[in-house]
Amino acid sequence: MAAKFFAYFIVFVALFSVAKSDPDLLQDICVAEATAGVKVNGFACKNDAVVTEADFFFSGLAKPAVINNTVGSVVTAANVVQIPGLNTLGVSLSRIDYLPGGLNPPHTHPRATEIIFVLEGELDGLVHFQKNNGHEPASVIAGFNSQFPGTQSIAATLFASTPAVPDNVLTKAFQVGTKEVIKIKSRLAPKKS
Repeated sequence: MAAKFFAYFIVFVALFSVAKSDPDLLQDICVAEATAGVKVNGFACKNDAVVTEADFFFSGLAKPAVINNTVGSVVTAANVVQIPGLNTLGVSLSRIDYLPGGLNPPHTHPRATEIIFVLEGELDGLVHFQKNNGHEPASVIAGFNSQFPGTQSIAATLFASTPAVPDNVLTKAFQVGTKEVIKIKSRLAPKKS
């Protein structure tokens, strides 16, 4: 009986000894040196002697942005590019402002998950877009578990990519005709200079 108990105990200990959590961050403070070419766990670290309080400050989230585009929203990022002190900390924020009826088009964040705190207004959202359905402007703060989460527009990825997604794939996926696909592609195509 004791041998059986001991065998179960060894198996139990062996199973739980391989369970690991995410490793701790490699550094507490590593202010980004954006001009350095080497990137390990983020950007290279700035020399401590030249770090200033400005490396930890960004006022861009304090006020709504001016919105002058066709989708009716503006994203103000506060990531390691704007706040070099976020380097290696695995966190960033964005402020998204919406006109009434404004939309943050469907997109993904390839290197992060996101949580949104609605500052004002009423929004609908799903995986993954937000639309202001209210009659007043709306604003949110979005937090990410990455210092540089990235954004990939689903519409542009599908309809304006190079090489192009074949029209027959898009017509079948969205249950529309070729003319509609061509029209969407023409609206999303990069502007030629």
